[in-house]
Formats: sequence, structure tokens, C-alpha cells
Amino acid sequence: MKLSRPISWFLLLFGVWSLIVWTTFVKNLFEDASGLAFDAAGDPTGYFWVHLVLAVVSFALGAAIGVIGLRGLLAARRSS
Repeated sequence: MKLSRPISWFLLLFGVWSLIVWTTFVKNLFEDASGLAFDAAGDPTGYFWVHLVLAVVSFALGAAIGVIGLRGLLAARRSS
């Protein structure tokens, strides 16, 4: 399957955006002072684990989507 340049750019930019957003989210999750992510003893809560798994999965999907976009751009470049 061949991707058009606009679609490839969109996928690449979506992947980069996703990596930036989820990296920032995980950083903020670890620095949480509201008491949601860590209990009074400093142990992670269910909120922390659920959101960490969400972030890791989203980070992986964003990276995969970005790679697909990059490969589409490289393929378009080779064919032109």
C-alpha cells in the first residue's frame, strides 16, 4: 500500500505530537501532588497504574504511527 505525502506527514506529525503529549503526561503523573497518584505513604494508587498503562500504550501506538508516516514519506521520496 502506498501512502500519499499529506497522509504520511499527518501520521508522522501525529506520532511526534503523541510522544510529546504522553511524555509530558507521565512526567506530571510522577510529580503529582494532589494525592491521586500516590497515597499518604507514597505508594502508587490504582489511578497511577491505570494512567501509566494508558500512557505507555498510547506512547507505543504514537511511535508506531509516526514510523508508518516516516516510512510513507521515505517511500514517496524514493519513487519521485
